Amino acid sequence: MAQFILHHYDTSPFSEKVRLLLGLKGLAWNSVIQPVIMPKPDLIPLTGGYRRIPVLQIGADVYCDSQVILAEIAGRAAGPPLEAAGWAMNLWADRLFFAVTVPVIFAEVQVPAEFIADREKLSGRPFNAAQMKAAAPYMAAQWRAEAAWLDEALATSPFLAGGAPGLADIAAYMNVWFLHGAARATAERLMTGFDHLEAWRQRMRAIGHGDRSGMTPAEALEVARSSEPAVLLDHDPHDPQGLAPGAPVSVSADDYGRDPISGALVAANPRRIVIAREDPALGRVNVHFPRVGYVVTPA
Repeated sequence: MAQFILHHYDTSPFSEKVRLLLGLKGLAWNSVIQPVIMPKPDLIPLTGGYRRIPVLQIGADVYCDSQVILAEIAGRAAGPPLEAAGWAMNLWADRLFFAVTVPVIFAEVQVPAEFIADREKLSGRPFNAAQMKAAAPYMAAQWRAEAAWLDEALATSPFLAGGAPGLADIAAYMNVWFLHGAARATAERLMTGFDHLEAWRQRMRAIGHGDRSGMTPAEALEVARSSEPAVLLDHDPHDPQGLAPGAPVSVSADDYGRDPISGALVAANPRRIVIAREDPALGRVNVHFPRVGYVVTPA
């Protein structure tokens, strides 16, 4: 089995999805704790400028965004594949459900000035805690309404994916976990009467995170330096943009953290974009992005 190196921090909700899948698959992995805010001097050489968390590293192959990370881990692990319909749930959880979770949380917690400045640079928008506080009652109502969908779905099966947990469960759990960890009393209030959801939350929590071992950022960089990219990916000859392997391209997220990452296209298909980068200290690194949610342009 490949050596999974997860660059994350413990309070990251998107990292929790990955940690949970590692637990569900019973996998061993190496934990590299990265800073919550910039600078991230031991991450940027791997990604070429991508600063969001989590990032998965397998040798000199680097995976940016939890969407492509989940797909890669599931593709390498034993057991059934992730259910295809779960990707729609994942996109909903990442964007719509997360968008109402954030203001509910940040209306209640004290946010350091340096965190605010960092997130304003990341999003390109003001981080206005006063506005979040004012909007919190409306966002809380939206959160409970979306949680009600989950509670209703869980009335007839122990997991959203059916008899066993799957991608839909991992995706939906992220926001429930995030709210419970940051503002427990509010989470309990918003889940009042949702007995199926609470029982499911306890089942999901019991899955755990697999076999976690610590690794330093320097050790992770050395793994990349001493490795060559190993993942082969089929290129889509019918790519709608007419992308061709070898072409210089830039890849950026379409929502926030839009820093363009440049390199030579290795392959692109409906599931993934892979570019090759040459780092002065690490050598060649292949960086993987999901196709959904990312934009590819000529460099």
